[in-house]
Order: sequence, then C-alpha cells, then structure tokens
Amino acid sequence: MSDDQRFGLSRSITLPGPLQLDGGIALSPVDIAYETYGALNADGSNAILICHALTMDQHVASVHPRTGKPGWWLQMVGPGKPIDTDRYFVICANVLGSCLGSSGPASINPATGAPWAMSFPVITIRDMVRAQAMLLDYLGVRCLRAVVGGSMGGMQALSWPATFPGRVRAAVVIASTARHTAQNIAFHEVGRQAVMADPRWQGGDYYASGEPPIAGLAVARMAAHITYLSEAGLTEKFGRRLQAREAKSFGFDADFQVESYLRHQGISFVDRFDANSYLYITRAMDYFDLAEEHGGMLASAFRAASARFCVVSFDTDWLYPTAESRSIVHALNASGAAASFVELSSPYGHDAFLLESPELNRVVDGFLRSVA
Repeated sequence: MSDDQRFGLSRSITLPGPLQLDGGIALSPVDIAYETYGALNADGSNAILICHALTMDQHVASVHPRTGKPGWWLQMVGPGKPIDTDRYFVICANVLGSCLGSSGPASINPATGAPWAMSFPVITIRDMVRAQAMLLDYLGVRCLRAVVGGSMGGMQALSWPATFPGRVRAAVVIASTARHTAQNIAFHEVGRQAVMADPRWQGGDYYASGEPPIAGLAVARMAAHITYLSEAGLTEKFGRRLQAREAKSFGFDADFQVESYLRHQGISFVDRFDANSYLYITRAMDYFDLAEEHGGMLASAFRAASARFCVVSFDTDWLYPTAESRSIVHALNASGAAASFVELSSPYGHDAFLLESPELNRVVDGFLRSVA
C-alpha cells in the first residue's frame, strides 16, 4: 500500500462527478483533500472514516501546513491509540465547502477561472457525506468498519448510516445533535452577520483584493468560541482576573484575561480559515435536521441501517446538551438499532471531545474493538 499514491498525508483528488446536491445543483468536478493513516487490509474491512468539526480539517493526526501545529485529535488517533493506525486504515477528508483543498467558495470555479465566492452552491451535511462516499469509491473502500465524529463531525457520522445504510458497520457520535435548534441557528447567524458587516467582505468577492474580512471573521469566531466552553471552565481558567495589569484601565482594551483569550482566538483563526467557507459550513449545520430528511421521524432515518451506534455526550456541553444525545438514542431504540450511550463528566463544555479525556478514549477504544 505504501507505493499507492492514493494513500498518505496531504493527498487530493479531483473527481469528475457530478455530485447531486440537496439544493438541486449538480457539482462537477469535485475536489477533495484528504489524508490516510495506516494500511487497508486485504478484505478492506478495517477502514475508519473520521469526520471533522466546523473549523477543523483533514490534518487529524499530522502537522497543519499553515499553522505548524500538531493534528487536532492526536490523543485519539495514532499507533496504540483508540483509533489505532496500526490496526485500522483511517481516512479524514476536508469537508465540501471548506477551505483546505476541497471544493468550496475559495476554490477555483473551472468555468470562470476565478474563485467561486458566493456563486458556490449552498451545501448540506448530507452533501458532505455524499462527497466522502465518492472519495471512498476512489480509495476502493466499499464498507466502513466505523465512522467517527464529534460536533459537526457527529452530524456526518449520523448521516452516513442514514444515507448509505449498507456501507457502515458502526458509528461513533460524540457531542453532537440530530438537528440544529433555534438557539444554535441564532448563534451562527450572529457570526454570519459579523462577517457580512465587515466592509472588506464585498459581497464575498474579496479574493482578488487580498484583503479578506478578518475583523468580521474574528468576531464570529469569538462569539462561537464562547459556545464551545462552559461557565465553570471559563471561571476556572480566567475568572475575573486582569490581563497583565494591576488595575482596570477604564478604557476598552482587553482588561480581563478572558477578553484577551477571545481576541487571540479570533486573530489566530483568520490566518487559517476562509470567511466565505465559514458562512457556507455554518449554513449547512443550520439546515441539518435528520428527521426532516426522513418524513419528520428521526427513527425512520435508521430503519434501513444495520450499523451499531455509540453516542457520547458531556455534562457541561450546553451547545449540544445531553438531552440532544438522548433524543438520538431514543430514536435509535425505536428503529431497532443497536445503540449504547454514555454521558461523560468534564468541566470543559463542548470542546471536551477535543481535549485529553481518558474516559472518552476508553469508550471509543472499547466500542471499536467490539465491532465485528
């Protein structure tokens, strides 16, 4: 397998398509950037697809080419780890609509030779999954041993057995939901409006100027990042402590440590992410409603699926609280699917799935080893 150019780090492929999108558009061609780890076994039974969250990418266990930082899920993926690359053939693809090599608003429209910008078709979570299925066809993977994802990756992990019931043997859904609530949509709309209110956005046509709407995107990231944390976690980490000063400035600089932290998050984010991609992906998440896609009954989404499911939530996650995971499990039970569920305790809120968590590692490792 080592000589096969389809496999390895920093790979990309242009597939002819067409990819029929939920919005009625047929996208062609389709670029997909991806990475693979480990080796596909002789009967192709050891493939695991990792689906990334909103602002993540395909560099799940490798150095990020723009930031130089290590992979975003190193505690989960690698030799001897829960998603063991000595045992499994691991695939992670940049989602459709993103900006790390897959087709999206920042990529080139072959019909014009210029970036798609806002002429790129609006996409859905299910469209992302269909694009991943095209990639698996190219890689020669007929059936996944498991699909694993947290947050938006969990939405994809849910959508996989609903969309391709015969191609998935197991699904691990972490800190996720089967639909976006009004509150979820509201937070995303604040972020989108922050981007679009930036004069540099220019209706999305900012690529030629080389001056993207970094101020608006930074504010969007700051607002979103608050939802990824918990009040207890923020209090423990920052409290009301001042940032590098003994007294309040009586101005509007970052007096508090938490203000400085959020500003840093916003500034660092704009160096690695495209503003239009942020609009498109948040819209895809807001459109996600797995029950709506299946006649209004969530259980109906899993009727044809033969996969086993592992659903994990965190007790301080208020973005996708445990009640959302319980709704998924109830629907799985109603459909007759084999499902296990655990709520883990963490002070870190929604982002807990990205941080060091021995309990989560044990759950994922144990579940994957049990998949026949």
